Amino acid sequence: MNSPSLSIRRVNVKRYIAPLREGGSLPAIAEADDGFLYVIKFKGAGQGPKALIAEFIGGEIARTAGLHVPEIVFAALDPAFGRTEPDPEIQDLLKASTGLNLGLHFLKSAAMFDPVATRPDPLSASMIVWLDCFITNVDRTAKNTNLLWWNKEIWLIDHGASLYFHHLWSDYMEKSAQPFELVKDHVLLTYASELEKAQKIFLEKISPEKIKTIVNTLPDDWLLYDAPFRNAEDNRNAYAEYLIKRLENSDTFTQYAIHARESII
Repeated sequence: MNSPSLSIRRVNVKRYIAPLREGGSLPAIAEADDGFLYVIKFKGAGQGPKALIAEFIGGEIARTAGLHVPEIVFAALDPAFGRTEPDPEIQDLLKASTGLNLGLHFLKSAAMFDPVATRPDPLSASMIVWLDCFITNVDRTAKNTNLLWWNKEIWLIDHGASLYFHHLWSDYMEKSAQPFELVKDHVLLTYASELEKAQKIFLEKISPEKIKTIVNTLPDDWLLYDAPFRNAEDNRNAYAEYLIKRLENSDTFTQYAIHARESII
């Protein structure tokens, strides 16, 4: 893949502060050598690097479209890091995560976004719903919104459950043209009255070249984990082909989402 890559900062994790126990894969708050705090997603966690790939692709597509996402960094973990961690489960996780992990800038004092308490505007809601249909994000429900309210803006976090086709890779190009049926459970669907406008904005901002640029930035070792392809480059190409084909078929999932919304309002 000859596309350029994004300029993603790399930091070294210096201090493990606390696990976020509400996360199924034990993400944690940690301090890096730049002095900032990050929420670290570890490649040694249960779903492995695939959750990091989905997090990165989903977050950077959202950012490219103009949505608010905390800065994503590549967080390097030294082999010696975590040897003094008293919790054996966390120590095993850290040992299995040597090398590059994914960090999201920690938004201090951010609150979980409650769409009932703070009604989102129709276009913002539509943009988020459209994004989640595009990347097949199953984890933006009333039970777990994965939205933060910070500086009077909605911020998107935790896209690790997106792109669930890559857990099997069977018929993935066929799946790229399918609607996102779980949109019916989306926490913002009732507010998303401008989905066609959201589609237009995404199609103006997300081009095949931009998709290739995002995918081209993924670390090689993330792509070599549990994939049916010969090498990292073939795996990159598969992600790009899937996303570009899905973009070409966006009318399908946009209209499906519109009908799903009409059925619940």
